[in-house]
Amino acid sequence: MISYKDMIAAADALVPRLNPAQAKDMIAAGNVLVVDIRDGLEIQQTGKLCCAVHIARGSLEGRADPTSPTYNPDFKPDRAVIVHCAGGGRAALAGKTLREMGYTKVFNAGGFKDLAEAGIAVEKG
Repeated sequence: MISYKDMIAAADALVPRLNPAQAKDMIAAGNVLVVDIRDGLEIQQTGKLCCAVHIARGSLEGRADPTSPTYNPDFKPDRAVIVHCAGGGRAALAGKTLREMGYTKVFNAGGFKDLAEAGIAVEKG
């Protein structure tokens, strides 16, 4: 059996982790899709980054697959994707999934609170 910790470690080996300042710089430079994969209740409680698209972790594959009826056209193969959650674990797993789906420029920005504290604007849910 593989543990959650092992799954996170495997994902971290594939998906580069950004610190909040690096994420902020990438966002400011443009042509990046920021995906908040927290659940809806978390978004209601804290808001979300103004630059982020909310896609709950359980819906990610359908939103990222161009052949899916729920595809989000913001996902493009040549566009960098920054994923974040509350602490970075779910974002690591989501990033690994996106890499497996063929997205090559995927980054884990860790947790919402750290990103907001770095000065990335937040809109309240």
